Amino acid sequence: MKTAVPCYYHLDVEVGPERVQQVRRILAAHLRLWDLETLVGPVCHSAELLLRAIDEHATDKNTSIEMWWNGQHLISAVGQNDRGVRPDRELRPCLAWIAALSDGWGCCTTASGSTVIWFTQRAPVDESVPRVPTVPAPTLREVRQVPREMPTAAVLAGPLSAVCCAEAAL
Repeated sequence: MKTAVPCYYHLDVEVGPERVQQVRRILAAHLRLWDLETLVGPVCHSAELLLRAIDEHATDKNTSIEMWWNGQHLISAVGQNDRGVRPDRELRPCLAWIAALSDGWGCCTTASGSTVIWFTQRAPVDESVPRVPTVPAPTLREVRQVPREMPTAAVLAGPLSAVCCAEAAL
């Protein structure tokens, strides 16, 4: 059963060939702890691809990995500090795989110059599991006040009553 309680995990690691498999096992353990067994394969494979590409192309091997579970989607992000690694060049084959394995992905640069590559996975949730509640948007009836009931005599006493009385006289 998947929990609808939001979860967060952060890991700072210096990437090396021996560390890639360790990180994969750590991420898989957290996903299993969060009851997200179905996401272990695609998430760990995508993270492994990114870490191997960073290990191959980056001079600064310090990397941050984060995962957020909001009850419906898992967002995973890998940030690397090397400004020389360009995702559109060195990481292009890796990003093609991530696009195929995930529901959505993106890349951005932080103010410090780090590059963050993120991808999302939507977990299938059983119908019996309550989803994260959302705040309902107000309906028209809640926003507008219902007009009060006015007596018919008060309506006829308004400016249109002169027009109605003139038509009735004809």
